Amino acid sequence: MRYRNLGTSGLEVSILGLGTNAFGGRADKNTSIRVLHHAVDSGITFIDTANIYTGTKSEEIIGEAFEGRRQDVLLATKVGIKLGEGPNTRGASRQHILKEIEGSLRRLRTDYIDLYQIHVFDPKTPLDETLRALDDLVTSGKVRYVGASNYAAWQMMKSLAISESQHLIKYVSIQPGYSLVDRGVEREMIPFCLDQGIGVIPYFPLAGGILTGKYSGGSVPSGSQLDKNPNFAHRLVSSRVELGDQVTKIAAELGTSATVLSLAWLMHQPAVSTVIAGATRESQIDENLKAVNLELNDDVLKTLDEVSKEFIYSPPF
Repeated sequence: MRYRNLGTSGLEVSILGLGTNAFGGRADKNTSIRVLHHAVDSGITFIDTANIYTGTKSEEIIGEAFEGRRQDVLLATKVGIKLGEGPNTRGASRQHILKEIEGSLRRLRTDYIDLYQIHVFDPKTPLDETLRALDDLVTSGKVRYVGASNYAAWQMMKSLAISESQHLIKYVSIQPGYSLVDRGVEREMIPFCLDQGIGVIPYFPLAGGILTGKYSGGSVPSGSQLDKNPNFAHRLVSSRVELGDQVTKIAAELGTSATVLSLAWLMHQPAVSTVIAGATRESQIDENLKAVNLELNDDVLKTLDEVSKEFIYSPPF
């Protein structure tokens, strides 16, 4: 395994992380625990979840899996997306953050979170309120580092400016959708992160399986995103499926798979600290791990850039 610092922070993370939004859903508890143990035994340290994943089951499963070996993993979770009806059940207010951190700590069976992330930007809460609450969590020892997810570049810059002026904890990372079929972050977010030393943690790195080539020819594999979630169909636009086919062809010429090539491409992008790929069985972990040591030369990177260039300006995935 290879490790990188998360942005300019001192925290080292495995270049391949594990996304867990399927745990307790498409993957049952026993399967999820086997996948988690296999991932960590293979050198993956960065485990990403959220308080809303599978109705809190993801955090609960992770907590059970790592009880007794907490020191082996870096746990990243999120807060902010709506959890229920009524006021104060979503957002980045002090009230909601301080309530939800306790639930996440309890479910994860730990007394601290390595990376606590605001899941989405909250336009109704002043940023200084959010950052002050996060600063208090770091001071109390319940959180080690803080990050954001799904922020725009201007929202991140405003957050850093407030942290700087008020001497509050700063975001060290941003988690955006980023893949060969979703390159919009390269317009503003990636240059911002390079300038400010923010670590990028791409999610949807395989575009829900499109970049594995599994949907070639209109097929619907059993257990796939489309098979389990019919709403996924609106993301299967022809241009994305065609790119998946092109990536599969390029990968074959290199003697590897589209999955490995797509993950390796992200690992070669500037500012990327760790790539979170989901898995519902151990064999997927083994396949994803091949990307860690796949070196791509300038010609391959240029080819992938050319065939996917339109997705810099396309709607987000």
